[in-house]
Amino acid sequence: MAACRALLRHGSRSFFAASLLLPKSVRDPACALYAFCRLADDAVDVAGGGNAAVAQLRERLDRACAGHPAPIPADRALAEVVHRFGIPRTLLDALIEGFEWDAQGRRYDELTDLQGYAARVAGTVGAMMALLMGVRDPDAVARACDLGAAMQLTNIARDVGEDARAGRLYLPQSWLREAGLDPVRWLAAPTFNAALASVVRRLLDTADQLYQRVDAGIAMLPQDCRPGINAARLLYAEIGHEVARRDFDSVSTRAVVPAMRKLKLLLRAFQPLRVRSAQRSLAAIPEAGFLISAVAASAPMVRPLSPTRPWWKFGPRTVWVIDLFDRLERDERRRQLERLALQRIRA
Repeated sequence: MAACRALLRHGSRSFFAASLLLPKSVRDPACALYAFCRLADDAVDVAGGGNAAVAQLRERLDRACAGHPAPIPADRALAEVVHRFGIPRTLLDALIEGFEWDAQGRRYDELTDLQGYAARVAGTVGAMMALLMGVRDPDAVARACDLGAAMQLTNIARDVGEDARAGRLYLPQSWLREAGLDPVRWLAAPTFNAALASVVRRLLDTADQLYQRVDAGIAMLPQDCRPGINAARLLYAEIGHEVARRDFDSVSTRAVVPAMRKLKLLLRAFQPLRVRSAQRSLAAIPEAGFLISAVAASAPMVRPLSPTRPWWKFGPRTVWVIDLFDRLERDERRRQLERLALQRIRA
């Protein structure tokens, strides 16, 4: 666990800061999961390992899920978390499959295709986080998948220009054609115009529809976990709102939520949730159905969560974390640009 925390502190510091909003009983296993995912993503994507790296990752998962992990700290921690919380292999396999799609440079013609990608790279994380919090109810897991997918769509809408300059296109190609844009030609010379703005707006509208569904799921979490997850929902949704304020231009600029607005949103995260009963039983996006089924068919965790602190004691820590976010965001952006430059040199 110490090695996982060190990896995230230096390689995924934004997540490490966010994890401080969670009770320790959830924070530690979340760090283990994210450490493995970070190493997996780096092996397949950043290091250019491709299919060989994917095959090696699946072999490592075989060993970890069987209780005989490779002598790698992240793998050993993952094996303990998988066993303790009853995380089904299907979720981990789906996540690795999403990384594989990235390595292949896959593009998505319809929204349903993109939702399939979002379910793998982010819906899986939402489902696993629910399990770490001791929640296995299918309706709650469905809302967790909704939240993960919404956050991924927001990321895509925010990073259109950055992805395009790296040769990647995640926007539904059918939407681009409907707006009068040829996907191949646009990717060769990515520029912002009113047609592209209409596509980004559609994607953010889709994300907002998913964000509006998740209150019911957050209300089903342990009380001390709700503010942290609600904060993540509000902050990511606000990224989309900031893109909208910039006339949906995410090519020539990158949306950043000002620190004071983040602080206001974090304070909102502690307010009681207003949940409509109909939201509880809404079906998740169809592309995430296999994840919910896998959780329903899996065994519950073998050890209960340890007692955690009352939720109201997280207020001062929340204020400190948002200040840390503000300082780390610039550093995270710099590292992303350095990785992009390295990828171009290798290409």
